[in-house]
Amino acid sequence: MLEELHVRNYALIDNIRVSFPPGFCVLTGETGAGKSILAGALSLLLGGRGGEDVIRSGAEEAEVSGVFRVAGNRDAEAWLAERQIAEEDGTVLVRRVVRRTGRGGVFIGASAAPLSDLQGFAALLVDLHSQHEHQSLFSVENHRRFLDRYVGLEERVAAFTLRFAELADMRGKHAELVDAEKDRLRDAELLSFAVREIGEAALQEGEEEELAAQRKILHEHEKLTARLGEASGSLAESGGGAVGLVRKALAAVKAAAAIDGKLTEAASRLENLFFELEDVAGALRGAQPEDFDPQRLEAIEERLALIHRLKKKYGGGLAADVLAYRGEAEKKLEALANRDDEKKRLEAAIKAREQELLAEASKISELRKASAGGLQKEIEAALGSLGMRKIRFSVPVEKKESGQGKPVCGPHGLDLVSFLISPNPGEPLKPLKSIASGGELSRVMLAIKTILAEQDDIGCLIFDEIDTGIGGEVAVAVGEFLRRLSANKQVLAITHLASIAAQADAHLRVEKRIDKERTFTDIISIDGPQRVREIARMLSGDPQEAASMKHAEELLKKYSVWEK
Repeated sequence: MLEELHVRNYALIDNIRVSFPPGFCVLTGETGAGKSILAGALSLLLGGRGGEDVIRSGAEEAEVSGVFRVAGNRDAEAWLAERQIAEEDGTVLVRRVVRRTGRGGVFIGASAAPLSDLQGFAALLVDLHSQHEHQSLFSVENHRRFLDRYVGLEERVAAFTLRFAELADMRGKHAELVDAEKDRLRDAELLSFAVREIGEAALQEGEEEELAAQRKILHEHEKLTARLGEASGSLAESGGGAVGLVRKALAAVKAAAAIDGKLTEAASRLENLFFELEDVAGALRGAQPEDFDPQRLEAIEERLALIHRLKKKYGGGLAADVLAYRGEAEKKLEALANRDDEKKRLEAAIKAREQELLAEASKISELRKASAGGLQKEIEAALGSLGMRKIRFSVPVEKKESGQGKPVCGPHGLDLVSFLISPNPGEPLKPLKSIASGGELSRVMLAIKTILAEQDDIGCLIFDEIDTGIGGEVAVAVGEFLRRLSANKQVLAITHLASIAAQADAHLRVEKRIDKERTFTDIISIDGPQRVREIARMLSGDPQEAASMKHAEELLKKYSVWEK
C-alpha cells in the first residue's frame, strides 16, 4: 500500500506531504483545485510520462516520492531481492525527479534505476485506473489480457510470445535462404566449374617458368647448337684446342718444378685450371640440345597458353595465384553446401517449433475456455452490485481462423477473446464498444479491476474519477463496492460524488490558494465538521446551506464515519 506521498515543485504544487491510511480514502475538491494534478503526480511516480511541462514555474526540477509498504507482497519482495534492494521495516522509498535539463532520475530505495524498472516495480504495487482508462475496453486485445490475468496465464503467455517471436525469426532466415537459392545454385555452378577446370589443368609450382625456358631453347635451337659447337671446338683436346694446349703446358711446368721447387705452386694452379677446363668442356658437350622437335614446341606453346588463360580468368600474375583461387573456390563451395544444410536444419527446427507451439497454444486455449465462464459470472455479480442487475455479460473464447477457415496461431495463441454485453433484458449480446454510456463502461472496468485485484498481491488500487457519467443509486452502489473492496485492499479514489465520498474511511480535500500572486495546491485531511461541509458542498455547491449540511450529516451517519 501507499503510506506517504511527497510532491515538490510539480505543476501548482509547491511542497506537500500526504499520509494515506489503509482502507478506503477519497480525495475531493472543487473543479480546478488540482485533483487532476495530484493524479498526474501519482502517475509520474508510477512510471508515467514526465516532461519539462510538469515542473512548477520558477523551479529547475520536480520531484515526486512515495513510501510503499511491500511486506506481504511476494512479487514485490522477490523483485527487490533479485536486485539486492533492501527494505526498511517492510517499506521502500520510490522517488522520481524531472529536470529542465532533461536528465531526470529514478530511485528505488537507495538505488538508481531505469524508468522501465520503475514501471515494472510499480505494476506490482499499485493498480492506477485513470479517468479515461475504460476506453481501453474497446480493444479486444485487452480482453484477452484480462482473461489471461484472471486465469494466471500472463507469464505462460509471455513465454509463448517469446517462443513465437523466435519462430518468426527462424522463418525469416529460412525465407532469406530460399530467396537466395537461385543465386546459390548459380554461384555453386560457377565455382564447381572453376575448381574442375583448374584441377584438370594440373598446374605445378614453377611449371610456367620451366616451360618458358624450354620454349626459348627450342625457338633458338640452331643458334644454341652453333655456339655450343664453336665453344666445344675451341676447348677440344685434339686439334689445337685449349684443353690439349694446357695439358702440354702442365707437363712442362711439372718437369720444371722438379728442378726448381719454386715452380710447384704454379704447377698446382695450372693443374686446377686444366681440370676446370675439362669440366667446362664436358658440360658444353652435355649441353648440346637434342634434335629440334617442332611437336614439343607446339605442346609447350599450348600449355603456356592454357596457363595464361587461367591466370587471366582467375586473377593473379602467377600460376600459384590460380591454385590459390581454386582453394578459395573450394571453401566457398563448402560454405554454400553448408547453407543448404542450414536451410534443411531450419526447416526441421521450424516444423518442430510449430508443433511445440501448437501443442502449447491448445493447452492455453483449454485453460482460457475452462475459466472464461468463471470470469463471466464474477463480472456479472460485480456489475449487479454496481447497479447493473439485469446485465448479461459473456466472455466467448473462439478460434482465430484464416480466410480459408483454418485455425491460425498468433503470438498469443489460437484464441480470439472478446467481451460481449447486454445491459438490458431482451437485447442481444453486443461488443462493449456499442455501449454509449461512459458510466456503464466505467462500471465494467471497475468490476474487472476488482476481480483481477483479487488474483494478485497488489495492495493499492487508485481510481481517478471512476464515477464519471454516473449518479444517484448507481453512485451509492459504486461507493459501497469500493468500501467492500477496501476490506482487503487500500483504495484511493478521486471523486466528485458525495454518495461515494461519504462512504470512505478517510477524506482528503484538495484546495487551491493564492499567496503573493502565486497559486498553490494543498491537500489536507478533514474530519468532523470540515468533512460535513465538504460533503455538503459536493451535494449542492454550498457548504453552508442547511439542507445540504443535514443531508451530509445523514450520509456520514449512515456509513458510521461521522463524529459530531
